[in-house]
Amino acid sequence: MVATPAYPDSKLCINGQWQDPADGRTLAVINPATGKEIGRVAHAGVQELEQVVAAAKRAFPLWSGMTAAQRSAIMRKAAALIRERAADIARLMTLENGKPLPEAKGETLAAADIIEWFAEEGFRVYGRIVPTRGKPMQRQMVLKDPVGPVAAFTPWNFPINQVVRKLAPALATGCSVVLKAPEETPASPAALVQAFQDAGLPPGTLGLVYGDPAEISEYLIRHPDIRKITFTGSTQVGKQLAALAGGHMKRATMELGGHAPVIVCEDADIALAVKAVGNAKFRNAGQVCIAPSRVLVHESIHDEFVAALAKWAKHLHVADGMTDGAQMGPLANARRLTAMSRFFQDAVEKGAQVLAGGDRIGDVGNFWAPTVLSDVSLDARIFNEEPFGPITATRSFNTLDEAIAEANRLSYGLAGYAFTRSLASADQLIRRVEVGMLYLNMPAVPTAEMPFGGVKDSGYRSEGGPEAMEAYLNTRSVSMMSV
Repeated sequence: MVATPAYPDSKLCINGQWQDPADGRTLAVINPATGKEIGRVAHAGVQELEQVVAAAKRAFPLWSGMTAAQRSAIMRKAAALIRERAADIARLMTLENGKPLPEAKGETLAAADIIEWFAEEGFRVYGRIVPTRGKPMQRQMVLKDPVGPVAAFTPWNFPINQVVRKLAPALATGCSVVLKAPEETPASPAALVQAFQDAGLPPGTLGLVYGDPAEISEYLIRHPDIRKITFTGSTQVGKQLAALAGGHMKRATMELGGHAPVIVCEDADIALAVKAVGNAKFRNAGQVCIAPSRVLVHESIHDEFVAALAKWAKHLHVADGMTDGAQMGPLANARRLTAMSRFFQDAVEKGAQVLAGGDRIGDVGNFWAPTVLSDVSLDARIFNEEPFGPITATRSFNTLDEAIAEANRLSYGLAGYAFTRSLASADQLIRRVEVGMLYLNMPAVPTAEMPFGGVKDSGYRSEGGPEAMEAYLNTRSVSMMSV
């Protein structure tokens, strides 16, 4: 029997204080491995939203007025506390999200790395002096200033990682943040916020709310004191929020849906490709925006590749994420089970061959067997819509041009993968595959120092690298003359 550690109820954090909403509303938090309620999360109303924005507005002059060194010291201390508490935070994440405990701990430790990197990158928010065309006593300067209070909206699939990708660059540039974290996975983001509080972050600099997503997003985006929004989620919702932000002249960063193509060329290292695709696809039960999901394999090696991938899937240990040795946990909610069933049935009806999985595991929890489909029709839903689950769809191709055309056919452009030993093929893939992040002969390794974001309908602006900082900065031009 799996031991279940205590799971706390999650409150709102407003002006550095943890509190319940005035009307006492809460929502249930469900353990996806058991289907049982494990706690409650506070549901913010308009009163709490106004309070948290007011606190962020008050905190902004103080936080932005600190030196980069002062902000960096607090952020580095928070990162150290997160590392110290990683085991406890990971347990909360596994209970509420379902991912295996090692994955949850790895996500938590990676979040600390991201915070630490941006803490140092804050020292490199540079302006510049521009030579004048006029008189010698003229001076021309370009200044970089924080944009103001930020509203950040984060998803449930990576409860810590997706927060720090927004929070770290915002804080490093001097912005205060109102975080709307996911109701399905509230305790691990709350633990992250607590670490920042314990590190000495000034009250109000980071607020935390939960509640009705549509109500909160509309209120915060329209609020005149919020100057930027950042969102991770579906393309459909992202377009709605981007339109709302545009209507209020709010800057936005959008990290939206993906449907990552994989191109396995005839000269690929098959074992490497299977390992990379297998690990990336079934991580977090496939609930990853950059997960490989449309696998295109050269016809000469197609059968060998799909047989090896199916063998990989069949040997995965699917269990409660708290179980020792679990390699894949449950889907995060029951809705994903319904979605997997529909994707699977549609593909089979259109001629797909089932090589592994294809059904729910047991009748307790949201477990779906790791699934590999072969010979999937191009008009199957799974080749056109993001599955966001542990189903891999494969088909063969004849020429590289054909594979690249299929990779680019959809409006998604987040991540892509390719495997080849040919420099000529690699050059073609690098130049022509329309994605924001391309991984050649390797699994995805998103690091703090590299850009993270998509093109086309998968969003705009970056959540990694120095590029992430620009979205939180105003660029101002100042010209002066001595008199």
